[in-house]
Formats: sequence, C-alpha cells, structure tokens
Amino acid sequence: MSNYIVVTGAAGFIGANLVRALNQRGDTRIIAVDHLARAEKFRNLVDCEIADYLDKEDFIARIQHGHFDGEIRAILHQGACSDTMETDGRYMMENNFRYSTILLDWCLEQETPFLYASSAATYGGGNVFREERPHESPLNIYGYSKFLFDQVVRQRLPEAGSQIVGLRYFNVYGPREQHKGRMASVAYHHFQQFREEGRVKLFEGSHGYGPGGQLRDFVFVEDVARVNLFFLDHPGKSGIFNLGTGRAQSFNDVAVATVNACRAQAGKSPLPLAAILAQNFLEYVPFPEALRGKYQAFTEADLSRLRAAGYDAPFASVEEGVSQYAQWLARPF
Repeated sequence: MSNYIVVTGAAGFIGANLVRALNQRGDTRIIAVDHLARAEKFRNLVDCEIADYLDKEDFIARIQHGHFDGEIRAILHQGACSDTMETDGRYMMENNFRYSTILLDWCLEQETPFLYASSAATYGGGNVFREERPHESPLNIYGYSKFLFDQVVRQRLPEAGSQIVGLRYFNVYGPREQHKGRMASVAYHHFQQFREEGRVKLFEGSHGYGPGGQLRDFVFVEDVARVNLFFLDHPGKSGIFNLGTGRAQSFNDVAVATVNACRAQAGKSPLPLAAILAQNFLEYVPFPEALRGKYQAFTEADLSRLRAAGYDAPFASVEEGVSQYAQWLARPF
C-alpha cells in the first residue's frame, strides 16, 4: 500500500473532520494541504495527527515535478473557495476548477483514487436533486465552478483506470467551521446568537415559503466523513453522488433544535416553535436583496445512487445533529 493519504483543504471545515475521522481509525500518514493566509484555521488541526503540511501551491508544484509519484494512496480533495457570494470569477475558476483538474489528471496517470467535494449548488433553483445533467443549473459562479468540474469528471469516467468519486454536499454543519464567518452554517450562527442575544434570527418568508419555512437538506459533518471513508474503503466504486440526508427540514427546525439544545445545557425543558416565538427567542429578518435570484429555497438530496452504491447507514436528523454540535460548541477550550 502506498504511503500517504492527501487531504486538501485539510485545515478547513470538512477537510479537518476527514483528517480527524482518519485518525480515529488509525490513519496518521496524512499530508495536509491548505492555504493558511487566514492563520486561525490551524486550530482545526491541533487535535489531529498528520505526517506533513504543504501549502496548496507548493503541493501542486511538487506533484507536477514527480515528487510524489507512487507515494500517495488516495487524494481526498476538499480544498475550494466555497463563498457563494464571491464575485471574482477568475479566482473561483482557478481555485476550484483548474486546480481540481490538475489533481484529477495526476490521479488518473498514477491510478490513485480521487475523492472530491462537489456541491448541491450545481443544481441551482430547481426542485429535482438527482445526479443528471438536465437537473443542473447553478445560480452563482461557485456552483458553476463545481458543475463544470463534474462535467470533466463525467467525460473521464468511462476510460478511468482508477476510482473517481464526486460527492455533492448539501447543507453541511458541525464542528470545525467557526473560521468560516458568515459562510458558517445556520446552526453555528444560531448557537452564537442565542448565547449572546438570547434569540436566533431567520429570514422572513420568500419563494412561496412562510417565515423560516424555507427547506434545506441539512447534513451533519460526521455523516459526511463516514461517506467519504466508505468510498475510500471501496476503491472499485466510482461516480458522482449526492451527500445529504435525503429529507428536507425547515430553517425553523434548525432554530428550534438550537434553542432547545442551549436550553438543555442550562437545565431547561424543550419548547415547541410556537412557544419559542411567543417568548421572542426567534426573530425573523428581511430577506436580503443580495440573495435574490441566487438562493436555493428548497434542497433535498435524492440518495438513490448513494444507496445503490452500498452505503446503507442512517443519517442524523437536524434534532440529533444540532444537539451533538451544540455540546461540541459549548465545550471548554
């Protein structure tokens, strides 16, 4: 077996959770690749074991010069700009599309498994979330960068002599996302808001949904790590797969779960949505103009392909995942 597993975006949200999940099963020969212009991300790796760290530009230069030929067991490519409000298209395409293509070409040449992060943003504003070209119509340059790379993968898959797996992440939340700022999950922001202000905030109604009624497929990051490791352990399985729970839940559900998780930590009993509203623990704010035409008001992963590939484990509900996440956020440092 070749020596190293490479995780790109290793100091980021999902990357760091993958490194931790690998560690928990005994894998420590990990090359962590990232770009630490924002140095605070290092905290995500403090409790992890890695063999080496490389900047993303240094890593790409080294593989292009043959430095790692025959030395890499698999690449878990999580590194990307995931800011859906980013307007610099050149940066987005260079960072998300071109970098990924270079890694894909190298992995195919080396016959090294390549697992990468795609996104539900590839679907855009449609209401069918199945891994097929007719249902893909991204609403922003981030979604387009992921969509375009998926098209390259589809072209290469029939001739590929090694594993290629694209995982279309839906709304991922959980530990190690604090560095993401405004791009962190609703669950993260709700926890901070409730701790600081005694209430959480959601958008008013939009797209035909009532206040806080917009629906997303919220998936706990530990489930995301488990699916990645499933494919890592089954190198004969390739393709592009949705990675969500398969059930949409409302933003109100996230708010209720977070408020009740915080209340539980204070020894208080859970409340239903009506009581949370009556006690002003939830505030609805105007829908931002900047998001009009760029917002997915409904997402729900079709898991048919993932289940057909043999992944049969259940996924955490919002209530289960947020409760576990709140315990992690409340831990003493």
